[in-house]
Amino acid sequence: MAHVGDGRDQHSGARVISLYGETYERLSPRRDELADIDVLLIDLQDVGARYYTFVWTALLALRACAEAGVRVVLLDRPNPIDGVTIEGRPHREPRLRSFVGLEPIPIRHGQTYGEIVRDRARIEGLDGALEVVSVEGWDRRSYADQWDRAFVMPSPNMPTVGTAVVYPGGCLIEATNLSEGRGTTRPFELVGAPWLDGARLARDLHETGLPGFRARPTSFLPTFQKHRGVSCGGVQVHVTDRALFRPVATYLALLAFARAQSPERFGLRTEVYEYVPPSEAEALDLLCGTTATREALMTGASFREVIATVC
Repeated sequence: MAHVGDGRDQHSGARVISLYGETYERLSPRRDELADIDVLLIDLQDVGARYYTFVWTALLALRACAEAGVRVVLLDRPNPIDGVTIEGRPHREPRLRSFVGLEPIPIRHGQTYGEIVRDRARIEGLDGALEVVSVEGWDRRSYADQWDRAFVMPSPNMPTVGTAVVYPGGCLIEATNLSEGRGTTRPFELVGAPWLDGARLARDLHETGLPGFRARPTSFLPTFQKHRGVSCGGVQVHVTDRALFRPVATYLALLAFARAQSPERFGLRTEVYEYVPPSEAEALDLLCGTTATREALMTGASFREVIATVC
């Protein structure tokens, strides 16, 4: 949500047009910006979660190009958290369409971004404008740290493969007043708030029986964003078995236990989230694709009931 302006490439001097501007309309290329283009080449790295907006940038660009008569060639990339595991139902209430859920796909979708865009092109009749250069030689069960190349972080708070593994759940923390670890070296793995008891939170999480992780009680000091400069109690989520770990369920349980510790201090995001003001839709509703999760969480439902709204 740090918007980027247009500019010039420092080496070639070529014009750079941002597709993450101040307004929702600036997420798509304008017709005049496509006027002198024959082919738009899309080369992005997705991280395997519906909220990560690169896939939606690609889809919005395809729609704009199809309307302008511009051909799109998309260079596909492997899914860094495997191409088989799915978590979170692909529902989305119509009014909750947003840049973190433009179309109804699972939260952890188990696809490549090229596969998602190609599916939407088929549904929307845009096949003629799109060519996807598919991935070859990829074992869909593998993670990015099992490939023969370095993991290059696609955004500042996605520094490692481990970050991507927890992100389908960890991103949900953005919708609350808990710190999701931004301003630390372990974003989305660290979660906390000044009033949280990390030992109690870790104990509650372990008692759920949810598999594939350990929650380590800790404290941390964010250097920017939520609770900047204030010591936060909380946990670090350590994934011990990626094949069993359920990030969405685990972090929904974390939210339920955090609220149970202090219902009067736990709160939901009150600022604009990905171009949508809270008066139109709550951030948690946009991320989950339903109002049911927020309603269950904020009325004190059990962690199992909260998880069942999505998974």
